[in-house]
Amino acid sequence: MKNLSPRHFLTASGLALLVALSPAIAQQAVAPADEAQAAANDNKPLAAPESNARKEQVMPETFADLVDQVSPAVVNITTTATVSTPLAGGPQLPEGSPFSDLFREFGFPGFPQGGPEGQGPSEEQRSNALGSGFVVSAEGLIVTNNHVIDGADEIEIEFFSGKTLPAKVIGKDDKTDIAVLKVESDKPLPFVKFGDSDKARVGDWVLALGNPLGQGFSASTGIVSARNRALSGTYDDFIQTDAAINRGNSGGPLFNMDGEVIGVNTAILSPNGGSIGIGFSMASNVVSKVVDQLEEFGETRRGWLGVKIQPVTEDIAESLGLAEAKGAMVTDVPTGPALDAGMKAGDVITSFGGSNIKDPRDLVRRVADAPVGKAVDVTVQRDGKPVDLQITLGRREIAEGGDGTDSKKQSENPSDIMGMSVVPLTPSLAGELGVASDSKGLVVQSVEPEGAAADKGLSRGDIITEAGQRPVTSLDDLKARISEAKDAGRKSLLLMVRREGEPRFVALSIE
Repeated sequence: MKNLSPRHFLTASGLALLVALSPAIAQQAVAPADEAQAAANDNKPLAAPESNARKEQVMPETFADLVDQVSPAVVNITTTATVSTPLAGGPQLPEGSPFSDLFREFGFPGFPQGGPEGQGPSEEQRSNALGSGFVVSAEGLIVTNNHVIDGADEIEIEFFSGKTLPAKVIGKDDKTDIAVLKVESDKPLPFVKFGDSDKARVGDWVLALGNPLGQGFSASTGIVSARNRALSGTYDDFIQTDAAINRGNSGGPLFNMDGEVIGVNTAILSPNGGSIGIGFSMASNVVSKVVDQLEEFGETRRGWLGVKIQPVTEDIAESLGLAEAKGAMVTDVPTGPALDAGMKAGDVITSFGGSNIKDPRDLVRRVADAPVGKAVDVTVQRDGKPVDLQITLGRREIAEGGDGTDSKKQSENPSDIMGMSVVPLTPSLAGELGVASDSKGLVVQSVEPEGAAADKGLSRGDIITEAGQRPVTSLDDLKARISEAKDAGRKSLLLMVRREGEPRFVALSIE
């Protein structure tokens, strides 16, 4: 089977869609307004109407009744942000033209002037982006994707009735790409509730609602194609569906036939930017916990165990005398809660909080959901015997914050090497570059015009993920690869460089 490149993954809102392809058609509410409002006044979520198809779990003759019931809680989201764009008006020269240096040096009007980082004059402009969301409380809480509202100066919510209200951000989480907004309304708002995504089965009918391509309210249907998909995040648990999801659908709900939200439409797999029937919705059992924390604290508060882990393979299970290849094997125990409780490298975590652990992903999710500061029972397999530990979990955000501080200091003092200046990729830099927050590598800060990196076309914002066909996460890693290449008598070092998600190999001279 051919592996698909990560470049095919697109957020469903589509890389900051700046303008709608055509004016959104004014929406006309299909569901009786008084019915939806009555439910809101009674603080009851909207739900699917009773039908024989639902009771007998057969294909419905129509989805219209379900759409009528839940659509008043689905919203369109328009964000406005200020962006800097280069000033136009200069001569159009081919890339690498010898005249470009001449015009830049003598300041041709409108031509970008050279700077320490090659930045020219720019002007600020307002840009719009579109997305979707849904109301989860009568008081006006709205759930959407973080990438829909990230960096926005203004957020406007358009309801199914056509009414618009401004919104403010209550909290956001880049690890699950979820954000919670709040609008102030003079009366209760119709809302929907989360369902149990773990009950969704492959083959179940689902309904996606949202604002694809800025066309306004739109519905599409399909089935659950797969479950427990992981893309690139630590806490990924995606439902895969063939319901049409396109740019602008980001943040919209994926409903089951009971009218419950079982997923938040987030991304698509596509070679051309359009729906080909492979869409991904973050499972509601992940989203609902994040929403509860963002509503209560304005931030996430995840548990932290403090270990490095890897899967238990069949070979490892056999060598340790385990009956099954399950659990999470501990490879390192740095300073933290697990070390304090006596956990050791080589332990296999088989149970956490009274639940058996299937694999490392299962453990990560259970630890994240566990309460911070409370003791949790953990069972490990050590020397062929079970060992019970009691571990008081720390808070992941604080633990990562310490690392983030160090990384920030490093980013303020970039290091020059091979004709370029590089810094470690931090979560904040990853957000600026539009890559996953847990991505690793070195970010190119600047390139010497006459250096080896410039000769090979490297530029600011490129991410170096491998050197000598091995991962690099620090300057020391890169220096070690250079030293190894020189010791082997090589004149160049092979780098894996990613630009806007596209990977390529570059051989840089190390002489």
